[in-house]
Amino acid sequence: MQYLRYVGNIFQGDLGTSVQSHQPVAKELGAAFPATIELALAAIVFSAIIGIGLGLWAALKRRTIVDQVIRVVSLIGLSWPTFWLALVAYYLFFFLLGILPGSGRLEPASIPPPQVTGMYTIDALLAGDLWTFWDALRHLILPASVLALYTIGLLTRFSRSAVLEVMDMEYVKAARAKGLPRRTVVFGYILRGAFVPILTVLGLAFGSLLSGTVLVEQVYSWHGLGQYSFAAATRLDLPAIMGVGLIVGVVYIGLNFVVDLLYGVVDPRVRVA
Repeated sequence: MQYLRYVGNIFQGDLGTSVQSHQPVAKELGAAFPATIELALAAIVFSAIIGIGLGLWAALKRRTIVDQVIRVVSLIGLSWPTFWLALVAYYLFFFLLGILPGSGRLEPASIPPPQVTGMYTIDALLAGDLWTFWDALRHLILPASVLALYTIGLLTRFSRSAVLEVMDMEYVKAARAKGLPRRTVVFGYILRGAFVPILTVLGLAFGSLLSGTVLVEQVYSWHGLGQYSFAAATRLDLPAIMGVGLIVGVVYIGLNFVVDLLYGVVDPRVRVA
């Protein structure tokens, strides 16, 4: 009966009450989730641009020194522990060089923009507050870059393999035989054909970023879902822990659904099927 009541409350938006704060878990998650979304979106955009670009470049330059260097760099990105890299980046760019802020989402004296989405960069733009936008963006760069490094390595290696597979297909050879410009062949034929499997990895990587921000948010005092789940776990706050797990599961399901829909946008053969 307790379980049935819990499930019934979930469908009404009630995730229970936190044992520590005595506040509704849904309310606390609603306050923490936008910060993690902002961090994960910045990381996945950065990862997609760099990772897919490096993978494409390595595939086009296969068996050359460029290909070898990119493969080694991507392997290093996959091998570095995120928590160690977060600490090193914090020490180097904040403590030693002082070129980037070290913690928080804004400077202590700054006032958050009027809340619309909960993401400070977007809310600041909507409010026309360019100073707060720049402040929020500077605080976002370091944790997002650290979080993106593993995904960049993953996307680089996967994109290279996907592009190499498509490059040997008959329709690519036909496009080259027709004398189409190299740019058209690369972006209109090769990259588009390889983008379906890459899109799958992007969706899974974004879900992993949402659920894997715990250590990065702790190091950079980023008050998001990761820091909330860490606090809930250390205090044995079971309703909060279950709420976090439920939200992450729903996000994964939703991302997989969106990726399935995007297959038809990228590949016309999926729409026909």
